[in-house]
Amino acid sequence: MEQLNSSMVTFNVSSPGHPSNASWLSIHVVPMLVLSICFLIGVPGNISVIILKPNWQHLSSVSQSLMLNLAISDLICLLPVPLLIYALLYTWNLGLVACKLIAYVLYCSVNCSLLIVTALSVQRYLQVVHLQRCFDRVGKRKMLVLVWLLAMLLCIPTLLLQQVTADQNGMICARTQSSPAQLMAVQLVESLKGFVYMSVVAFTYIALHRRVNQAAFFNNPQTTRLITTIIVTFFVLWMPYHITNVLGVAAHLLKNKGLSKFCIESQNIVSSLVIVNSCLNPLLYAFTSRIMCTVCQEREH
Repeated sequence: MEQLNSSMVTFNVSSPGHPSNASWLSIHVVPMLVLSICFLIGVPGNISVIILKPNWQHLSSVSQSLMLNLAISDLICLLPVPLLIYALLYTWNLGLVACKLIAYVLYCSVNCSLLIVTALSVQRYLQVVHLQRCFDRVGKRKMLVLVWLLAMLLCIPTLLLQQVTADQNGMICARTQSSPAQLMAVQLVESLKGFVYMSVVAFTYIALHRRVNQAAFFNNPQTTRLITTIIVTFFVLWMPYHITNVLGVAAHLLKNKGLSKFCIESQNIVSSLVIVNSCLNPLLYAFTSRIMCTVCQEREH
């Protein structure tokens, strides 16, 4: 039966001896450049956040733990990037075991980052808007363990579906489905998860935006820009990936080969934008952490 590919990052490439001009440039060179920049900026950025913990001294222990785990998950997500770049330049020749493990680690870290960003937004919403302190030390540890376990469980299908296959251009490490129905199910589940995360983050940060504007000493454009940047960046970098999944489902339902081809060719580009989020997370949250804490202190007084 014909196999179908769908992957956050598909480790494949046109053979160096058979370039396809503009198509090869857009599908492979652009993601390769984006991934290279993400690795060069994101790895030292996340390491700096882990070591220096900028502006964390006034944060609650829950916020500190969430931000630390966010930086760790983003760092883990960025570490396999050189292998992705290598696969984009040449072909996948590391075998099936490496294919499954690297894809699993990548998916797990990305899902963990999404869960932590969502939990962090909810925690800040409760603390700033409703002045509720969430979790004691034991509860905090249980929450973090639950987040990592949930991320690992959500990525189990990757271990089962990720395969190394051959095409006209070389070897491919990609998530492979045996039927259009299975492919649509995977794409719908990923899109549903993403839209749930984005809805929660949007609601909480819009509420935070309103509360910050009402704070006596923090009604200034800089604060508004910082909070707006978080939510806009999150949506801009993740929305293309989820839209592509939805379009992929529509293409299979409508049997539209042109739309299906567009989705396949766009996969590397939209996936590289997801990696950009792991690069920017430490910068965004390090700069806004002090502001959120100060707003909370103003409300308490």
